[in-house]
Amino acid sequence: MKKQIVTINIPDAYIKAFESLIELGLFNSRSEIVREALKEFLESEKTLNDDLLVENFYKLNAVKSQQNPEF
Repeated sequence: MKKQIVTINIPDAYIKAFESLIELGLFNSRSEIVREALKEFLESEKTLNDDLLVENFYKLNAVKSQQNPEF
């Protein structure tokens, strides 16, 4: 996967937490931490969005069924 540089501002407390995670050997770099956090966030958002789409599909079908019993 091609990577691009993105500049962000992060509170000092987060940077300290990043450094602790790196010192503990859980991550190799700040970039790795941010990538992993974004990956998890986007996966959870996709799951939530997919769930909402399915829920909306069922709601839409229920409404259509009530409006048109032959549906």
